[in-house]
Amino acid sequence: MQIGKVGVVGCGLMGAGIAQVAAVAGYSVVVREVNDELLAKGLGRIEDFLAGSVRKGKLEAARQAEIMARLQGTTKLDDLAGCEIIVEAVTENMPLKQQTFKALDAVAKPEALLASNTSTLCIIDIAVATQRPERVVGLHFFNPVPLMALVEVIRSIVTSDATFQAAFDFAASLGKQPVATVDKPGFIVNRLLVPYMIDAVRALEEGIGSIEDIDKAMKLGCGYPMGPFTLLDLVGLDTAMYCAEALYEEFRESRFAPPTLLRRMVRAGQLGRKTGKGFYTYTT
Repeated sequence: MQIGKVGVVGCGLMGAGIAQVAAVAGYSVVVREVNDELLAKGLGRIEDFLAGSVRKGKLEAARQAEIMARLQGTTKLDDLAGCEIIVEAVTENMPLKQQTFKALDAVAKPEALLASNTSTLCIIDIAVATQRPERVVGLHFFNPVPLMALVEVIRSIVTSDATFQAAFDFAASLGKQPVATVDKPGFIVNRLLVPYMIDAVRALEEGIGSIEDIDKAMKLGCGYPMGPFTLLDLVGLDTAMYCAEALYEEFRESRFAPPTLLRRMVRAGQLGRKTGKGFYTYTT
């Protein structure tokens, strides 16, 4: 399939980033959000990012205008009907994703590909909500999307070869480095990363070290760009907990179970950077 028009469902951090890189790559993009306020916030985030690139001399002002002109915002799902590929980037919640894909299946043209940006959930469980499960695939981008090179391309047991290849080629066309993985919770990155992050929370609970010292130890001792608590705050504590729950539900191994402290912080709304407080406190 020749992809010319890209749809994105959700204009939060991930959805806005996906819409941005698609527009930068030359695609016509329609991004849908549930209300005008969230849509304006998401499109504003894209414009701010591009404006920052202009100020730094990395982007011409004319190029910024050209990219923004390729972006169409909407609150109507029907406006995605003309897209060749639609990427879902809503909350990491299976019932919500299934509901979204059922609705997309009803409005998308028959040959369109439907992709989920899920970081952990099984693609087959999302695909069965549609009448085209062979055309459903996972495209897991990483935050911040404009800066992170990796995209995990996930095929379910019914994803067709043509769908997988088209999705893989699409990711590459965005200037990303796609990797192929199978449809098991967590895929490659989160299968390895989530246990590391939640083990850090357990280490804190056990008094092995302070937040600051554990972060410093992993940065200086292992050469990581950031420590586990800084990373948790960036990812979002709720997202990390949902990922851990999905892994635990699938494998029933204690190493995947979310620690008590993580659960309590999520209940308290201390989700990291996006709420201004997580393991660290942030000011805007």
